[in-house]
Amino acid sequence: MTSTSSTESLSAQNARDGFTHRQIMTILSGLMLGMFLAALDQTVVSTAMRTISDDLKGFDLQAWATTAFLITATISTPLYGKLSDLYGRRPFYLGAISIFVIGSMLCGMAQSMYELAAFRALQGIGAGGLISLALAIIGDIVAPRERARYQSMFFAVFGTSSVAGPLIGGFFAGADSIFGISGWRWIFDINVPVGAAAMVVISRVLHIPHTRREHRIDWPGALALVVCLVPLLIVAEQGRLWG
Repeated sequence: MTSTSSTESLSAQNARDGFTHRQIMTILSGLMLGMFLAALDQTVVSTAMRTISDDLKGFDLQAWATTAFLITATISTPLYGKLSDLYGRRPFYLGAISIFVIGSMLCGMAQSMYELAAFRALQGIGAGGLISLALAIIGDIVAPRERARYQSMFFAVFGTSSVAGPLIGGFFAGADSIFGISGWRWIFDINVPVGAAAMVVISRVLHIPHTRREHRIDWPGALALVVCLVPLLIVAEQGRLWG
């Protein structure tokens, strides 16, 4: 009885703010799908990397395939926040999903570790928006006193991905082929239908009135971050050879 009253009160509050509880939960389902993709890809590749590097004959380059994703995701995250403040959340979130899905498709078709690293970097550009904009969108559509209730579901997504990622990666890496495709390639191909489902949900239900917020985008700072991080990665990878 208490739970029912709480839900009814929450629905009434959100309706006054412009969205019903049901609408918010529908939007949240799309946001959680997108965030799950980004969070899962940080863990799912780790257990399959040995199989991938052996298949692509690039064992010494596997660090690039792992860290390229994290570097571009880190750099793009603040940029998504600033740009969405200026031009709206919805187009950038849909764009982030599109970039991530395209990157996943290309990763599934990679023929060398250099290609895989480049496509993983493209994936990371999309992932930076999937995580940051999901939290920003909830902040836009939910009253401050109710945000913790919904944001807790996002933390559950991260917890689930940290457990499921290595298991899923190990399962696909252990399969020689599935439907004629190398098992490890399904780690990336499986993102395509999930990403498409998230796009359908977001495009249909996420319609937030946009109020432009003026910000200065720190492009020099983003460039400086790239210039500093990439050489550090090279040193970390090649230092044992350079002595």
